[in-house]
Amino acid sequence: MNQFSPFDSQMMALAIQLAKRGQYTTSPNPNVGCVIVDSQGEIVGQGWHHKAGTPHAEVHALQQAGAQAFGATAYVTLEPCSHFGRTPPCADALIKAGVGRVVAAMVDPNPLVAGQGLAKLEQAGISTAHGLQQTQAEQINRGFIKRMSSGRPWVTVKLASSLDGKTALENGLSKWITGPLARQDVQRHRARSCAILSGSGTVLVDNPLLTVRYSELGMDESTLAEAELRQPLKVLLDGRNQLTPDLQCLQSANPALIINSLLNPLPFFANVSQWQAPYVNNKLDLPAVFDYLASLQLNHIWVEAGARMAGALLQSKLIDELILYQAPKLIGNKGQDLFAIESLTDMQQAYNLSWTDIRQIGPDLKLTAKILYN
Repeated sequence: MNQFSPFDSQMMALAIQLAKRGQYTTSPNPNVGCVIVDSQGEIVGQGWHHKAGTPHAEVHALQQAGAQAFGATAYVTLEPCSHFGRTPPCADALIKAGVGRVVAAMVDPNPLVAGQGLAKLEQAGISTAHGLQQTQAEQINRGFIKRMSSGRPWVTVKLASSLDGKTALENGLSKWITGPLARQDVQRHRARSCAILSGSGTVLVDNPLLTVRYSELGMDESTLAEAELRQPLKVLLDGRNQLTPDLQCLQSANPALIINSLLNPLPFFANVSQWQAPYVNNKLDLPAVFDYLASLQLNHIWVEAGARMAGALLQSKLIDELILYQAPKLIGNKGQDLFAIESLTDMQQAYNLSWTDIRQIGPDLKLTAKILYN
C-alpha cells in the first residue's frame, strides 16, 4: 500500500522545484527544497538552500512558517542533516519548531548523515517517511550523490557535431557548427557545473575563455542575479606543460587549475594553481585526476574537449553522461571526429549508450545519453 497521498506528491513536487532554484549557486552543497504544510493543508513555509555556508532549506521554510510550524508536515527533498557543519543541524531546528511529520524524498548519501537525521527526528517523536519522488530528487543532485557514494564527481562530456559526426573541418575550424540557442543551452550547463574541464590541445587551438557569460544565459535577475553567478573552476589537463600565461582562460581573475605531471615554472597569475598527477604509460592518470577533483568537493565536471581527450575518458570509463548537439550540416569524411578510440574488431566491443533525452533546440538536436559500460 502506498504510504503517500496525492497531496504528499504535490507538495514534494513543489519542494523539488524550489530545490532547483539553487542549482547555480549551492555547490559543493546539494540542492534542497522544503515546504511546510499545517494540519489544514495550507502551505505556511517554503525555502531552498541558496549557497554553501548559508541557512539550509528547512531553516528558510521554518522562519517563514514561524509558530505555524508546530504540528505541521515538512516536505524536504533530502534528509535533514544531523551534524554541525558550517550551519547547525536542520534536524534540531525541525525538532525545536515542533513539527509533527517529516517526509524526505531521499536519504542523504553523506556518511555524516546517512539516515541519522531521520533517526534523530524519530527519537524526538516526529513521524518520518522517505522515498517520495526519490528519482526526481536524485536527478537534481547526481554529482553530490556520486561524489559521496563513489568518491568521484559526475562527468558530463559535451560535444557538438555535424549530422555526419564531425566536430570541425579538416583545418580545425569549428565556429560555429551549432546555432545560438544551442550555445545558450551550453552556457546554462556550464553555470550549473562545478568545473569546466578541457585539454591543452583544445585550449591551444581554440584559446577559449571557459567562463559562463551571463548575457548569454537568457535569464533575468529574478531567476539568477548576475551578482550571484558562480564561475566554475577551470580545470586544464596539460601532461606536456604546453600551456602559457597569455592564454585567455588563464588571463581572467576566475580560478584555474592546471593538472600536469611536472610543475610548470612559467609565471602564471595568482588565480592559477597547479597539481602534479601521476603518470601512467606516458599519460596523465585520468582516474587519479578525477579522484583529486572529488577531493576538492567538485560534484559535477563539465568537459569540453577534443576527440583525443573524449576518447581517453571513454576508454577509462570516466564518462557518466554524453550531451551531443548535432547540427543539420554535412562536413565530409575529412572533418574531425567525435572520439579518438582504439580500433575495434568486433561489434561486441562497441560502446553502447542509452538515450535519456532527445530534443530540438533551434535548428539543432540535443542528444543526451548515458554510457553503458561492460
